[in-house]
Order: sequence, then C-alpha cells, then structure tokens
Amino acid sequence: MLTSLTTRFVGRLQARDPEAWFELWEIFGPVLQSQLRRWGRGRIGPETVQDLSQETLAALSNAIDRHDPSKGARFSTWLLAIAKHTLGGEMDRRMALKRGAGKPNASLDEAWMQRDGKLTPDREYEGMVFRAKVEAAIRRVERDADFLDFSIYRMRVFDSHAGKEVAESLGISEATVSRRLAKVRQMLQSQIREVVETFSFTREEYEEAARNGLVLNPNKSDDALFDEALAEVYHQQAELRRTLSTRGGPSG
Repeated sequence: MLTSLTTRFVGRLQARDPEAWFELWEIFGPVLQSQLRRWGRGRIGPETVQDLSQETLAALSNAIDRHDPSKGARFSTWLLAIAKHTLGGEMDRRMALKRGAGKPNASLDEAWMQRDGKLTPDREYEGMVFRAKVEAAIRRVERDADFLDFSIYRMRVFDSHAGKEVAESLGISEATVSRRLAKVRQMLQSQIREVVETFSFTREEYEEAARNGLVLNPNKSDDALFDEALAEVYHQQAELRRTLSTRGGPSG
C-alpha cells in the first residue's frame, strides 16, 4: 500500500512537475549511473551512461501511474526494470545501426511488477538505493538546520571528533554540543522516515532503515548506533560521488 507521501510524489510526476523529476535525478541519478556502468561492461561511455540515466528517470515519470502496489513490486525494482529497458533499447539501436536498419524500441515488459517476477535486484543495488534515500535526508537536514547545529553534528559524527574537541574548537560547552547534536539527530530521523516512505512501495522497504541500524523511533541507547550507521552511509555516498566525478561518469 502506498503512503500519502508516495501518492503525493507520484501525483507530482504525473503532473510533469520539473522539480519532482529533478528530485528523482538528484537522489537516484548516481545509483542509475553505477548500475548502467555495471551492465554496460565497458561498452558504453560516461556521456551515454548519463543520458541513459536521465532517460530512465524520464521513463519512470511517464510510467509511474501504471504502478500497481497490490502486485508487491518494490520501488527499487521499478527503477531497475525501467533502467534495464532503457539500456536494452540503446543496445538494440546500436546493433540496428551496425546492420544499417532501424529497429523500434521494445515495449516495457511490466511482468516485473509481480513480487515473484523474473527481475531480482542484487544486494549491492538494493543497498545503493537505500543509501541514496538516506543521503537525500541528510541533504535536507543540512539545508534546513541551523548552520552551527549541523556543523556540530558533522564534526562529531561524520568527522569523528570527540565532544570535548568540538566544544573547544567552537568555544562552547560540551553540554551545548550534546544538546545541539541531539537536535540534529532528531531532524535526521524525521527526514529519513519521510524520504524512505516517499520512495518505498512495500512494507519491506519501509523497514530497511531499522535493518541497517537507523532506528527511527529510538531509545537513548540507540543514539550511538544510529550515528555510527549514518556516518557509514554518509562516507559511502561521498565516495560514490567522488568516483563518478573523477571518472567523468562511470565508464568501463
């Protein structure tokens, strides 16, 4: 069953809202580029990968109104199916050009919508989709939080500085560091919950945060585990974006 957050976002896609399309690209573009690179196995260059990634999200925005949540497909599977279809179309086009004849793109096979369909995303891909959602939540909090508050969280959690060191560098007390740290943590938990719900089609996807150590209704004892899990995601995503940037896009 789709949440109200998902339904509203789908409505924006159906209305061809350019900001909704850009949000999809900003969050999942790196995932698609990495996945298309894996599939392409060196046969497609970085510019083509980026073009195909954008075509995938454009196709998703055009087809999302045909999604049937009762069939049990995950959001990640939806994204993967359209990416595979888009890449297949590009490969067909290239083969047709070699033969000197055009070939129309095949229609999108929607059998993948069923939970027991043939398309089964691997663990690496599923992890990338989940981390992309978490990264989107981090960016939202960085944008909305007080600059000093988020800087404290970044220094304490992402940069692994001790609370005393953070306090001394900013000229504040350790108690203030702890208080502001907790404030940003609560914002992050709220935003992660919202982003995960927006880009999830199944209960299984809603529960991914907890399975990855990001408990969103935590006790005080869960705070350290939450921070540790979030820092891991943050650094994995930073490395992914560095890789894409230094290679000019993922090429083989």
